[in-house]
Amino acid sequence: MVRRGRPPIATPLAELIPADLQQREHVQLQALWHRYPNSPADGWTLQGIDLALRQGELMGLLGPSGCGKTTLLRLIAGFERPERGAVLIDGRQVAGPSRWLVPERRGVGMVFQDYALFPHLDAWRNACFGLRRGQDSSRAAWLLELLGLEGLEHRYPHELSGGQRQRLALARALAPGPSVVLLDEPFSNLDVEVRLRLRSELPAVLSQCGASGLIVTHDPEEALAICDRVAVLREGRLHQCDSPRQLVDHPATAFVGRFVLQANLLPAELRQGLVRTALGDLHPAEGQQAPDAGLGGHGDHEVLISPEAIELVPDSMGEAWVLGREFLGREWLYQLQCGSDKLRLRLPLEFEYGRGQRCRLRLRRGHPALLFPLRLPLQVA
Repeated sequence: MVRRGRPPIATPLAELIPADLQQREHVQLQALWHRYPNSPADGWTLQGIDLALRQGELMGLLGPSGCGKTTLLRLIAGFERPERGAVLIDGRQVAGPSRWLVPERRGVGMVFQDYALFPHLDAWRNACFGLRRGQDSSRAAWLLELLGLEGLEHRYPHELSGGQRQRLALARALAPGPSVVLLDEPFSNLDVEVRLRLRSELPAVLSQCGASGLIVTHDPEEALAICDRVAVLREGRLHQCDSPRQLVDHPATAFVGRFVLQANLLPAELRQGLVRTALGDLHPAEGQQAPDAGLGGHGDHEVLISPEAIELVPDSMGEAWVLGREFLGREWLYQLQCGSDKLRLRLPLEFEYGRGQRCRLRLRRGHPALLFPLRLPLQVA
């Protein structure tokens, strides 16, 4: 139970932070470039990243493995130095061409993927580890209570469950009162039930502590579920940073659409006002102008379309075949090979096909789609 006088854990952040502060930028990354020692001249880990974390915001860093997400956290924390650009925290430059502030003076908390708890210290001493000499430990006690660890203060990390160790790591990061908390895939080592519970609690815990958060994940569902905004990276470049709703409704690039929405990309050609793909034709959505056939050559355009918009027709002579399927409880998610393309389809449970099943694929009439790189809304003809 939270001590009397503390705001309840469900209190919206907007009620805890004055409106005029909610747009203040806690962390600013300005034209940030980074590469590791002994990398080739073009071996950039991050390339020209411009990003800002607002007061009280939980932002997700989303992308495939190796895209630079963790390196970005390490640059903010001070574990790495940028080769170009600058890092500012609360308006103060902490890294740049002529400025470097050591990690312990940046006011940043860090939660590592493997928790990084000290095995020879009990839960209480782990939670208090980051406190300055003479700093009040009552905040650590409150955090242990808030995170459901009250009564476990004298247990050692090996005596705690995975979920309890993760909560302890979060308490340790928040105990010194940082303005920003960095979380590097904090839920990846937990079982499904514990992961879902902890991730749903994270925004409220940060709100209670008045901290902004930056969380690394490669799971689109996780990022969209809990984050105020999500920054999508690929090969060290920032493709889009937007609210979950904007990412879903208006993906900035074909990669964002495919990775975030887990949608399909079909090679397309522009002919006589239509967009033609191997699975069928599409036309501009109502109110949209037909694309100019002279815009780009063959292979320059792609259609982003959802797994629900493709119909599977069994056919022993068909050019596509089933690679595999996943049971999602209320439907199947099929993976299919069609020429050089791998596609995803969602079908009701009554449509059950085995691996290797030959078939024809076609687009379902009326389904929406998006043409890249023009970002033109389409509809199946």
